[in-house]
This record gives sequence, C-alpha cells and structure tokens, in this order.
Amino acid sequence: MTNDKQQMTTEQSTQQIKYGERKIAEGELITFPNPRVGRRYDINITLPEFTCKCPFSGYPDFATIYISYIPDERVVELKALKLYINSYRDRYISHEESANQILDDFVAACDPLEVTVKADFTPRGNVHTVVEVRHQK
Repeated sequence: MTNDKQQMTTEQSTQQIKYGERKIAEGELITFPNPRVGRRYDINITLPEFTCKCPFSGYPDFATIYISYIPDERVVELKALKLYINSYRDRYISHEESANQILDDFVAACDPLEVTVKADFTPRGNVHTVVEVRHQK
C-alpha cells in the first residue's frame, strides 16, 4: 500500500465514529427487576472517572461520582451506568447541574426508594467543590 493510500485509510478511520464513542453516545440507563423487592438494602456505587467541561471556560472538570440508593422495584445495570456517566465528558455543564441531572435521570430510570448522588470534583484553581443531591419517595 502506498503512503498516500495508507494516509487516506487512516484519515477515513479517524473520521468514523468509534464503537466506544457510539456506545457512549447511546448511553441510557438500563434497569432490571430487583431480586429482593420488599427488603431494604443499600447499593453504593463509585464512579471515579467522571469528566465534563466547564460551561464558562471550556476547561475539563474531573470528579468522583458516588451513588447510594435503596432500590424499590428496579436496579440499575452497572455497564449502562458507566456508559451513561461517560456521556458527560464533552458536555458543557456546571458541577451543580451535572449532579442534579444525574439524580434526575437515575430516579427516572429506576425510581428508587431513596438515592443520594454526590459529585466530588477535583480541585481546580484552589477551589474544591462537592455537590450532594437527594431524592426520597
């Protein structure tokens, strides 16, 4: 293969959306039936690689997202949650709105008895932000 053809093939492949990007773009919260309906138990999830972009500067923001919930009828599927969280990486969204949007989407997907979403953002410019939002039936 000549260098020109090889370069064209490389350019074409970089212009196409990658399978991981497609899965992230499609990211929606999927649930399954709670195996122990009626029993109150806690599910604690840590997502240490959350990223989004500051809506004012465009700089990247990094956070660890903590989700703690008591399920009712439905439980969230973890791979779908991971893809959903990754869908924020190119969004221009504030710390406060990202935590609230994650909570809203989580409640809409699995309607838990209780849920807390805590977004612990990495300090930037000597400022450390933690946003904690809750929902209870």
